Amino acid sequence: MRLGDLVNTSTCAARVEEAADYQNLILQKIYQAEPVDVPGLVDECLAYGEALKPLISDVGKEIHECMAQGVPILFEGAQGALLDIDHGTYPFVTSSNTTAGAAASGSGVGPTEIDAVLGIVKAYTTRVGSGPFPTELFDDTGSKLAKDGREFGSTTGRPRRCGWFDAVAVRWACRVNGIRSLCVTKLDVLDGLEEIRICTGYRVDGEEKSEPPIEADLLARCEPVYETCVGWSESTSGIQQMTLLPEAARDYLKRIEALAGCPVGIVSTGPDRKDTIVLDNPFH
Repeated sequence: MRLGDLVNTSTCAARVEEAADYQNLILQKIYQAEPVDVPGLVDECLAYGEALKPLISDVGKEIHECMAQGVPILFEGAQGALLDIDHGTYPFVTSSNTTAGAAASGSGVGPTEIDAVLGIVKAYTTRVGSGPFPTELFDDTGSKLAKDGREFGSTTGRPRRCGWFDAVAVRWACRVNGIRSLCVTKLDVLDGLEEIRICTGYRVDGEEKSEPPIEADLLARCEPVYETCVGWSESTSGIQQMTLLPEAARDYLKRIEALAGCPVGIVSTGPDRKDTIVLDNPFH
């Protein structure tokens, strides 16, 4: 069943009946439950279709028409690259593609029509749910990042796991997504730390790796190789100019650029829209 099927009476009925035949068999034979009322369900689906009809269209065609008129189009991904079902830390992934290529395949816009890819990364690393996380912190610093960064899943409400910035993972993400510029968010969460670590590589089975292994179980055994940066005691909250950041914070951002192999174009220093330093707007 697809959204467009809801506005076609015969198609909607056929789709519902086909699905109900199978599901009713399970309900009755396995669970000894009452079968689904097929005519009633068809009427319910058609009612949804009638309400949604003004919103259903050929999205790819509409986007192309907007592009032809010079209207800027922004695609936004909802989940991190390591959750991509094809390229992520399988089986600890989501059910879809979360890398930048999905913007083209999911919208009907050709990949050559996309002008720029901006990668969004926090000034530290987080993960929701299970899965390998080499830089995860279990100490007071990890608790500080979670508390000050308000790290709870936006949909599930689950607390996020927190750790140091993983340059290995970010460098990989830049390559897989074709990222040309980074937006580093939540820099202010690092305020007050005397030392800040960056993961520059992994060590596993006596070997050092500069790329994340493709096997999740091997990644789970990786130990991070760190370099230590000087922290800062001053507040960066709400700062909107790079020159006003503490020198140590500027050095930290430069180190992220060098290790990720990608320039930092935007820095976020707080939860408000205005708490932003724009060094290079990728959309202009």
